[in-house]
Amino acid sequence: MCSMKKEKISIVVPCYNEEESLPIFYQEITKIAKEMKKVDFEFLFINDGSKDNTLSILKRLSKKDERVRFISFSRNFGKEGGMYAGLENATGDYVAIMDADMQDPPEMIKIMYHDIKEQGYDCVALCSPKHKNYGILRRFLTSCWYKIIGKISSTPQVPGAREFRLMKRKMVNAILSMKEYNRYSKGIFSFVGFNTKWIEYEAPDRVAGKSKYSIIKLFKYAFEGILAFSTTPLVISAIIGIIFCLIAFIAIIVIIIKTLIFGDPVGGWPSLACMIIFVSGVQLFFLGVIGMYMSKLYLEVKKRPIYITSETEKDKEND
Repeated sequence: MCSMKKEKISIVVPCYNEEESLPIFYQEITKIAKEMKKVDFEFLFINDGSKDNTLSILKRLSKKDERVRFISFSRNFGKEGGMYAGLENATGDYVAIMDADMQDPPEMIKIMYHDIKEQGYDCVALCSPKHKNYGILRRFLTSCWYKIIGKISSTPQVPGAREFRLMKRKMVNAILSMKEYNRYSKGIFSFVGFNTKWIEYEAPDRVAGKSKYSIIKLFKYAFEGILAFSTTPLVISAIIGIIFCLIAFIAIIVIIIKTLIFGDPVGGWPSLACMIIFVSGVQLFFLGVIGMYMSKLYLEVKKRPIYITSETEKDKEND
């Protein structure tokens, strides 16, 4: 009598300069895998052009543990490219996305798998809306960001949502069907839908290393989210354009009446100069917004690859 084949969970871990965190993460995730005896595991690490010893550690781990796989990029393509590569190459019935810095606790995998199996969810995801480990400025900006994106986005955004989640294969396939070059995964996860359970938790501090996200990078990421899942900035630019046209029309009437009554056609030129500079600034700002949308379209039309593979664990046989 044939034994029933075990289900498999793929753990996808994008890595960029994580040489300090990887040994700790590997130790903890293998401990969880050992406790979950009813399922098999594979650990798929994505080396996103790291400049430290991340790749060497991954090679060493893959040699001693056949469950460890890795994909090493030809350069840094960003976390979005890393997550897409992981999802595309994962072979499990369920796929989890995790960070190697231990801010995504491996023990949560047991809870997430239980909720999917026993409660019928397609996905279990974690959110950390309070952000106690952030600084005051970053907490404020993050709070403002979620309020803004929640109002203007065409898809709902959960405050404090993290990429850390466990998904069924059908949801992974739906995400992979969205092949846009400019990716904003939090929006994509929301766009594809499926029955998702959210678990609120407080993300711990990193076990080692420093965060790769500066304030500037976070601003850039925020703009990516707006451009990817909202056309509201274009609507706002059109509305403001109409408002300024009405203001200009009213101003012309006022100037004509003032000239006819008081005979002073040149009075108030400093305020007029300020208005011209202000309106010019607004025009340039919204031209920039339109330019950003066009740049995204330009990159999509080029159809460049989301990532380029330089090496995988299969190449170790040729070393």
